[in-house]
Amino acid sequence: MSWYRPSDVGFAVRSKLSDLGLGARLFLRLFIGGMRSFRRFGLVRDQIHFLGNYSLAIIAVSGLFVGFVLGLQGYYTLQRYGSSEALGLLVALSLVRELGPVVAALLFAGRAGTSLTAEIGLMKAGEQLSAMEMMAVDPVQRILAPRFWAGVITMPLLAAVFSAVGVLGGYVVGVLMLRVDPGAFWGQMQGGVDVWKDVGNGVVKSIVFGLTVTFVALLEGYEAQPTPEGVSRATTRTVVVASLAVLGLDFMLTAMMFSI
Repeated sequence: MSWYRPSDVGFAVRSKLSDLGLGARLFLRLFIGGMRSFRRFGLVRDQIHFLGNYSLAIIAVSGLFVGFVLGLQGYYTLQRYGSSEALGLLVALSLVRELGPVVAALLFAGRAGTSLTAEIGLMKAGEQLSAMEMMAVDPVQRILAPRFWAGVITMPLLAAVFSAVGVLGGYVVGVLMLRVDPGAFWGQMQGGVDVWKDVGNGVVKSIVFGLTVTFVALLEGYEAQPTPEGVSRATTRTVVVASLAVLGLDFMLTAMMFSI
């Protein structure tokens, strides 16, 4: 007994290729035509406030506790080799290279990405996007593009806040609680962290992650079924797809950056 037919496989492949084509077209419209959004920067500014300011609390609190954990784990690991003075370097490199961009992007996907998908999906369900098209207003340029560029701008700022608060958390645990020498803590960090190789790579990662998460959120909302179930499924897909994309891109970017 056959569990599938060749026609079913062909239909599934064709559907996936069609989805890829729709996604590529939307990305080009957002990336190329979306530059016009900066002519009305107020739209982008409002979305930066919506995405960034409302995500700041969870980013800062999470960064602080990640710094606490790094301070504890790093201290007890380095103490075995008599290198506890290098705790500041360990915390800083872990945050600016990896944890800052990655964890901030995952939190951004869960907080801002789901909000974008739900907002666009509900606008589609309420036929607001169709009404704009009837009035000769392009919803991609008016609604999606400002949110896209706001996400790209906001993500590196949130990652920087995450890393900075994480370093502060590592300082609190390492210096104030575990009595690591503060001069060694900051001196090792200043001497071992390279601005271009370490901080610069982290900034590049955060920009790529911001572009990816925001695009996935907008695509899922724009292509969601105009029903309550369709919007809820699109919101769930946003978290899953964006999180997996961030982790996969992190591996590829790390392999490229540190192999050159």
